Amino acid sequence: MVDTRPFLPVSSHAGSDPTGPSENRRKPMKLQLSTFFVLLTVGFFAALLTSNNGSDTGFVKENEHGSLASPSSEKQLRPVSRGPAVGVSEKSNRLFAKDNENQLAYPWNNSMLSWQRTAFHFQPEKNWMNGPLFYKGWYHFFYQYNPHAAVWGDIVWGHAVSKDLIHWLHLPLAMVADQWYDKYGVWTGSATILPDGKVVMLYTGSTTENVQVQNLAYPADHSDPLLINWVKYSGNPVLVPPPGILDKDFRDPTTAWLTSEGKWRITIGSKINKTGIALVYDTKDFINYELLDGVLHAVPGTGMWECVDFFPVSKTEENGLDTSVNGPSVKHVVKASLDDDRHDYYSIGTYHEKNGTWIPDEPKIDVGIGLRYDYGIYYAAKTFYDQNKNRRVLWGWIGESDSEAADMQKGWASVQSIPRTILFDKKTGTHLLQWPVEEIESLRLKSYEFNQVKVQAGSVVPLDVGPATQLDIIAEFEIDKEALEKTTGSNVTFSCSSSGGTIERGALGPFGLLVLADDSLSEQTPVYFYIAKGSDGKLKTFFCNDQSRSSVASDVNKQIYGNLVPVLEGEKLSLRVLVDHSIVESFAQGGRTVITSRVYPTKAIYGAAKLFLFNNATEASVSASLRIWQMNSAFIRPYPNNKESQ
Repeated sequence: MVDTRPFLPVSSHAGSDPTGPSENRRKPMKLQLSTFFVLLTVGFFAALLTSNNGSDTGFVKENEHGSLASPSSEKQLRPVSRGPAVGVSEKSNRLFAKDNENQLAYPWNNSMLSWQRTAFHFQPEKNWMNGPLFYKGWYHFFYQYNPHAAVWGDIVWGHAVSKDLIHWLHLPLAMVADQWYDKYGVWTGSATILPDGKVVMLYTGSTTENVQVQNLAYPADHSDPLLINWVKYSGNPVLVPPPGILDKDFRDPTTAWLTSEGKWRITIGSKINKTGIALVYDTKDFINYELLDGVLHAVPGTGMWECVDFFPVSKTEENGLDTSVNGPSVKHVVKASLDDDRHDYYSIGTYHEKNGTWIPDEPKIDVGIGLRYDYGIYYAAKTFYDQNKNRRVLWGWIGESDSEAADMQKGWASVQSIPRTILFDKKTGTHLLQWPVEEIESLRLKSYEFNQVKVQAGSVVPLDVGPATQLDIIAEFEIDKEALEKTTGSNVTFSCSSSGGTIERGALGPFGLLVLADDSLSEQTPVYFYIAKGSDGKLKTFFCNDQSRSSVASDVNKQIYGNLVPVLEGEKLSLRVLVDHSIVESFAQGGRTVITSRVYPTKAIYGAAKLFLFNNATEASVSASLRIWQMNSAFIRPYPNNKESQ
């Protein structure tokens, strides 16, 4: 008789301290002031991959662990309130659809839709959102917000504040589209803190003639830590598109940095024909500007650059740097969000202050043609420097990949990622390392530990961790050395996106985790490694996320995400995964490669959501060691006595 019981943890702990090298390199730090803001537009992916809606899981099972029927789990498929009692706004479920073209293709019910709202990622109380900012002891989230519907349009600035980047309080709207220079939208902005502690904000406005211009705003009361009221400069706009730049191709000013001459410098995204560019301006007062000759950087074929970011990273230290820092121990990062493909690309290089230009260290991985912050659904990210915690923090926007009709029925759309610390990867010299901010660990509850779990080729192993909808998972994998040596090398043609996902079997992979899976595995979201041996005998490791079986729903975009991840000599295969209902954020090799996905299961929800280890390799077995925490919900609610945000 086959043993169908799930694998039990070695021990369970409540509120245990994190372990492992990825935790130890994040030192405790104190909190301060930093600023940023981001622009987005709705970007649903067009291509739908074929999904398997039946019981075929794509795995050859060594046992029956992955094919259990679960009547008891079905009984748990019911709405569970996660409202103010646990700090999360109840999901809006009003049906906005009024005609056939907006009707849902899949018969989503209220229970399914309510489950999708996240528990510890920031979301607006309702409708469509994107983008952030911070100031003076409070993290300020000035997000682009449509107060009328869960779709793009009528953009104003919503406002929320936090002491720890995790728990948020909604404030009144910060800025609305009430002037001719921003009548069609208050878009992306970035704040700069002046030496006297005052704040200035530059933001893009869309005029009554749909021209993109840059405007200046500042707090009405600099002593107000909540920055509730803002004043728009009477002489706006302060910048208009320069000659040669189209009216709709001039947006997203960065945080300013000081030059050695005492001038402030900013960059703004644009394009000339199909060449993405970052224009550079100098200013002494944020009112009068000088356009520098040339550009910060340009890459042919990359199209419009949105939400450009420019910041220094230390080559020697394990901390972040203020945006104005320069010197021999510093590299500079240029990042652009490409409007054409809706991804965020970055490259590391050298900044030349005198002429305001930047040159990549590796032209083959230049901005827009090389490395990405995130290989999933992640866009318009921006960093800010947190001086008290001595770190640089990255924040990005996670859109939806279901239908707009579903967004309208839910009454909300899009989520902000968990903020990530960002460091220069001294080992590779080409990558950045991203890791969830340490504050997220305050939400950890009961923990589970699994040591050296053997997963044979072609098998699936359930892990007994209770409901698997809110988890923080840290895992290490070791692959059978004998199988590594015996495997014959060949020309490596594998890629995550063009493969068949986890059903494409090789001698050394895929293997990893199945998150948000039901007992029968008819719904599952694999996060996994795939190792291939080249004809030269060298190993290539891919880190992937397969959404093709994440939902049986037909109106969901299901992609296979991922890319190569460098695994250096002496390193174990490691990953961290944050599961928060419909969000899966995954970090491989200390954050060298990151993947974020949106998934919309119909069965693997509430108590029916399970967690599995899997190994679909044909030859190699793997052993896995894991530490897993159930996660609490964040408090996200109106600020006390704030009627406007209720």
